[in-house]
Amino acid sequence: MRRLRPLSEAECYARCYGGWDDKVRIVRLEPRRARHELAIEGEALRVQFEELLDSRDPHALAEPEAA
Repeated sequence: MRRLRPLSEAECYARCYGGWDDKVRIVRLEPRRARHELAIEGEALRVQFEELLDSRDPHALAEPEAA
């Protein structure tokens, strides 16, 4: 199904719950600020971890054969 235009939050609420009540209101929240500065961002941490995994010696990882 192709939509002609995106629906607003109010229109979605009306479709799901059948109407709009005065008790319900939409509140826009500001994005949360970080509690403290991080030494490294998540993406940089992931890249460093991948580099660490790639730099391992494959022979050191091999398990010894069973007796």
